[in-house]
Amino acid sequence: MFEGLTEQLSGVFDKLSGRGVLSEKDIDAAMREVRVALLEADVALPVVRAFIDKARVAASGEAVLRSVKPADQVVKIVHDGLVEMLGGDDVEPLRLALNPPTIILMAGLQGSGKTTMTGKLALRLAKTDRKRVLVASLDVRRPAAMEQLAMLAKAAGVDSLPIVSGQAPADIARRALSAAKLGGFDVVILDTAGRTTLDEAMMSEAADIARIASPAETLLVADSLTGQDAVRTAAAFHERLPLTGLVLSRADGDARGGAALSMRAVTGLPIKFLGTGERIEDLDVFDARRVAGRILGQGDVVALVEKAAADFDQAKAEVMAKKLAKGRFDLDDMAEQLMQMERMGGMDGLMGLLPGVQKIKKQIAQSGVSDQMIRRQRAIIGSMTRGERRKPDILQASRKRRIAAGAGVDVAEINRLLKQHRQMQDAFKMMAKDGGKGFARMAGMFGAGGPPQMGALGGPPVGPALPGSLAKPASLLPGLGGGSSLPPGFNPFKKP
Repeated sequence: MFEGLTEQLSGVFDKLSGRGVLSEKDIDAAMREVRVALLEADVALPVVRAFIDKARVAASGEAVLRSVKPADQVVKIVHDGLVEMLGGDDVEPLRLALNPPTIILMAGLQGSGKTTMTGKLALRLAKTDRKRVLVASLDVRRPAAMEQLAMLAKAAGVDSLPIVSGQAPADIARRALSAAKLGGFDVVILDTAGRTTLDEAMMSEAADIARIASPAETLLVADSLTGQDAVRTAAAFHERLPLTGLVLSRADGDARGGAALSMRAVTGLPIKFLGTGERIEDLDVFDARRVAGRILGQGDVVALVEKAAADFDQAKAEVMAKKLAKGRFDLDDMAEQLMQMERMGGMDGLMGLLPGVQKIKKQIAQSGVSDQMIRRQRAIIGSMTRGERRKPDILQASRKRRIAAGAGVDVAEINRLLKQHRQMQDAFKMMAKDGGKGFARMAGMFGAGGPPQMGALGGPPVGPALPGSLAKPASLLPGLGGGSSLPPGFNPFKKP
């Protein structure tokens, strides 16, 4: 998300940083470029005008023009303006009722991702907030809508209201409220029907359900990819429904980000969540300051820590730590590290969260590091027998040809993978010398406890070990330097 805007703003600030002193002419030129960048990101024109007017006044002040580093001051002004545009420093959590059950009403157009978002929100409430959740589909028009929500509820590990054919949406809502009270549920999420366009019948039905349920939260799910249409949809819904917040779906596919940047300013409603992927776990709490940091290429290390912590398995970590302390690292371990990368969002997802990565995207692309490469490597390891994974030294030419045919790759890729594994294995053996003191020193550098969750890509630990490594976030990417304790010049992606 925001890739295009991030790239353009980075270009503007790079021009400013090359100058020791800024004139008012320089400021005006920079603000014009920022204005163009925001408009091309599909931000609403009134929002852009208000943003630029405030930023120009602040950037033209004496404190900036006479600053030791005026370019940094301009970046801060733009950053603070983005934070204000996105809703300020306050993160607005879901309002949970003191006397359960809390009723959450999901509204939106058909195709906006409303049902999927209901499943994601149910999972988050159950897993993170430890709430007993009941979901109920009120969509009696779309084929298999109720069955879809029931499947999502099963995947999320929450309860769904039994389907009774022929009931009206209002009756289903009453039944859901009754079942929640009798069953002792903490939260009930009502998934209302959508339409392909805004119409009076849909609005009236949603308004009737809101009157029956008296929800603590009425969330509008809007598709980020529709840009300004999403903003207009939010304004139209807000006129008829007591909306309390916004949820943006498909945020990971929106390179411009205009909907997110416009919606708060246009509707006055807080954006509470972002859907960041296709998996049911891919839901992020919206934080204006963190999003502004992503836009300006400063990354979002907090989100990176959250992703690592959510996927961290203490038992596996302890087993891995013991193996690495003895200098043992086989291809099964490497496959586990690759799977960890994919579960955390893959290379594309992680790079957007790391500070400064935008400036080295070309080098990363040229290195060949990509999600596709990770999938191919997993396919190669998956085509091996258990014995081959544990003892890769037995892989001779005939075995490699068999594995290559099974994985659909060339033998050269297998050789590259094996060389990468050998380099990593040698590094771990080196750290395991002197009774594992080298490994202990590495753990001390990156925080106590965990094994290298990104070790398969030559980086330091992620998981409980991540916080200690944040001083040098570039080390989280392979072959890009930073704080890694691996041997000098170690680059597992360098072609043989």
